[in-house]
Amino acid sequence: MSKERAARRAVRLAEAQREQAARERAATRRARRRALVRRVTPRLPDRRTGRLYPRRTRAQRAAIGLAALVAIALVWMYVEDLGARIALTALVIVALPAIIVLTFDRR
Repeated sequence: MSKERAARRAVRLAEAQREQAARERAATRRARRRALVRRVTPRLPDRRTGRLYPRRTRAQRAAIGLAALVAIALVWMYVEDLGARIALTALVIVALPAIIVLTFDRR
């Protein structure tokens, strides 16, 4: 009886070892495939500032937006020619980043 149990246990252990080896081969295959995909896939650059807080405070961002809206509203209220309105609105939008850098003295 004990010889039969020992034989069955040996068969079970051999089967478990084969299953374990198959799982390990599959895991290494998955890891290699994942590494290859990670190497080949282009990544976007990291856009974080590297600081704990954002570059501008909420009040600064609100002031920037409000100033741009006020400037655009003044252009549309006081300039009569439609072409001039559109050109000045585009100028405000294009010049806003440079004005922000000059005003707050940092990028």
